[in-house]
Amino acid sequence: MKDKGIRAVYTDETIRVYQAYNSVIAEEAVQLGTFGEHFSMTRMTWIKPSFLWMMYRCGWAEKEGQERVLAIDLLRSGFDSAVRRAVISSYREGCGMTRTEWQTAVQHSDVRVQWDPEKDIAGQNLPYRSIQLGLRGQAVQDYVHTWITGITDITAQVHDLNRRRLAGGDIAGMLPPERPYPLTI
Repeated sequence: MKDKGIRAVYTDETIRVYQAYNSVIAEEAVQLGTFGEHFSMTRMTWIKPSFLWMMYRCGWAEKEGQERVLAIDLLRSGFDSAVRRAVISSYREGCGMTRTEWQTAVQHSDVRVQWDPEKDIAGQNLPYRSIQLGLRGQAVQDYVHTWITGITDITAQVHDLNRRRLAGGDIAGMLPPERPYPLTI
């Protein structure tokens, strides 16, 4: 599984990422158009441009504490900046730095990157990897206060897609139209 890339719904100005939360955090975010007082600014928050990876992670909005799925549109400039300064979340030989250099980079970085196997509609691994970004510190501040341009609660759509999927329906044409994202990593 060597192929990795960013596939997302995007425009000239924005890129869409997904997160799942409990109803209190989600309702507040939808009302405010950003995250509010119930959202933790001190923990790492993970954003995912892949709809199906988010569905795998939140169990199609059925996991406790992840019952509400949000589609969050961000400024591409903020997202791109985060990707460029991200440090891999787990050390691997051949990553371009020593373990000590990596540990120092992790301590000083406010963005982590993970490349996880992309998922299909059934939650099975596909032969390529998709990006997840973990934001903390200044990056989460920028995310909440600067990068977010809109938040949409897509929970009803997720439930509808899951019902159709479980009934054996072909939902491929109903999924968000993700395409390769033009960012050199």
